[in-house]
Amino acid sequence: IEVVFMYPWATLFTGLGWVGFATMLTFISALLIALVYVWKKGALEWEN
Repeated sequence: IEVVFMYPWATLFTGLGWVGFATMLTFISALLIALVYVWKKGALEWEN
């Protein structure tokens, strides 16, 4: 579902400038931090 938030950014990337880039970088960083946290907690293990 996060791709829904990335699509408008990708289509308007050239017009947004550095502020748009920094905003999306922050958003993607938050997603990656959450993914690493869930991975380390073992929530992505299907066997358990």
